[in-house]
Formats: sequence, C-alpha cells, structure tokens
Amino acid sequence: MHKLPPLIELRAFEAAARHLSFKKAAAELGVTPTAISHQIGLLEQYCGRALFRRRPRPLSLTEAGARLFPAIRGGLEAFAAAIASVKQEGDQQPLRVTTTNAFASRWLVPRLPLWRKLHPDVPLEVIGTDTVLDLQAGDSDVAIRYATSGVPPTDGIVDELFSDTFWPVCSPDLLSTGRLKRPVDLAKHVLIHSYWSPADREPPTWQRWLGAAQRRWREVPPYKDLQHLSFREELHAIEAVISGQGIGIFSDVLVAHDLATGTLVKAFSLSLPGYGFYVVSRPNHPRARTIRVFSQWLRSST
Repeated sequence: MHKLPPLIELRAFEAAARHLSFKKAAAELGVTPTAISHQIGLLEQYCGRALFRRRPRPLSLTEAGARLFPAIRGGLEAFAAAIASVKQEGDQQPLRVTTTNAFASRWLVPRLPLWRKLHPDVPLEVIGTDTVLDLQAGDSDVAIRYATSGVPPTDGIVDELFSDTFWPVCSPDLLSTGRLKRPVDLAKHVLIHSYWSPADREPPTWQRWLGAAQRRWREVPPYKDLQHLSFREELHAIEAVISGQGIGIFSDVLVAHDLATGTLVKAFSLSLPGYGFYVVSRPNHPRARTIRVFSQWLRSST
C-alpha cells in the first residue's frame, strides 16, 4: 500500500476545494483559516505540486488540485460510509449482560419488557451464569456482580446498584395453620437451604439466623434437632418454599415480587444483612454510552 499523508491534511484540502475558500473550510472543520492554509501547505509539500491558485482572487484549483479533489472527496465519503455502516451494525448487536442465574431469573428477566419498550433499538443478550466471566477478554459487555466477598468488584468500571437483606420466608399456608408463630415452632417444619461457597463472607444461612434468634428469643431449637432440605441451586430452593415444602432464608431482592403478591410471607421479624449488587464494565468499551444508559435503567427499576 502506498504511503498516505495525514488525514487532517486531506480533510483540510477537501473542504477548501469544495468551498473554494479557506475561511469557509475553517468554519466547517472548527479551526482557523491559518490552520487550513498550513495543512494545505504541508500537503502541497508532500505532493511537490501547488494545489491552489491563491492569486489573483478568487481562490481556484490548479490542474493538479482539480485532479486530486474528486479522488480525495470520494475516498473520504467512502471512509465515512464504511464507518457509519460498521457503527450501525455495532449499535444493532445485542448488549451482552452477564449475571447470576438467580438474579437473571427472579429480577432481571421480569423487567425486560420495560427495557424493550424504552429502548427497542438496543436488544439484550442475558447470560445467566454463576461463573464470573472475564470482561477484559470480551466474554460479556457488562456484568451485574453480587459481591459475596463483602468487597466491591475491581475488574472494571464499577457502579453500585443496591444491597439486599435476607428474611426467613414461607408459603402463607404455613402461617394460616397456626403452626408457625414462634421460633420454637421451627421444630415442626423443614428448613430449606441453598448453597453458599466457603469463600463467601458471613453468608446468611440458617445457622447464623438461629444464632441471632437465640440472642433475641428464649426458646429456639438447636440447629441439629431440626429437619433440613438442601439445594445446590438457589432457584430450586425458592421454588420448594413457594410450594410449601418448608421455610427458607432468601434475598428480599430475589423474592420481592413474591412478597408483594403474597405468594411468600415473612415468617419472622428477624433478618440478616446481605451483600451489594454492582454494575461492572471494562474501561474504554466501544459501547460505553449504551452501558451507562443500561446502568441508569437498572437503578431506576429497583
């Protein structure tokens, strides 16, 4: 490929040749007429030919300039058209959002119709996984992280979304029978568990809740004397509680809709602190503006 002069010089020449005026070219490009004259002078040095007749006025193209003008104008228009096409294709690509399976299913997916209504030109691809995807490697465009370490993420640009609280919840049928009024009544029911990693900091488990309950109430049955049912997947544990199989401790973010509709009810007034949700993206992402809009929508949808 032949070596080309700097683009700034070609743009200055194209604008000046189109207007036949350094002043109008300068106004279009947001520079001074002196800067336009300087850039054209550099291009003339590069070509070894005069491209404009500056005297007598008005400004006109030389034979070399007239031969160069259509080629440069056509080239710049081709560049602009190609870039616009690539940009449009990029804008139409789905924004890839990764988050945990539970958050995707219980919080994000039910709100997607509102996103589509507000931003029909920005489709989403939701990647539900409990594996932390590498944003720097391009595995996803944006992540909604759940900081179970108690420390905000550090793998990109981080915006705090919200925090949650964990409550013991159950089917309203369990309360209506009168068999669940005090913590001692837990001995008559099954405690539903979902998995927490050993790396999670102070997870909101039944063991921790019973310890806190013993400091508030006098009659609290020992953990070892109770019935238990455990699930690896949090979603399965929630479904078990909804179907009346026992009592679980869940994030008020994940079961907010169930509590609002009465599908689930809080069994006791004692809760445990949860963790923070964060929106994370890599620096200098080409779709940074779209990611900001998505992050703002998330915060407005709480």
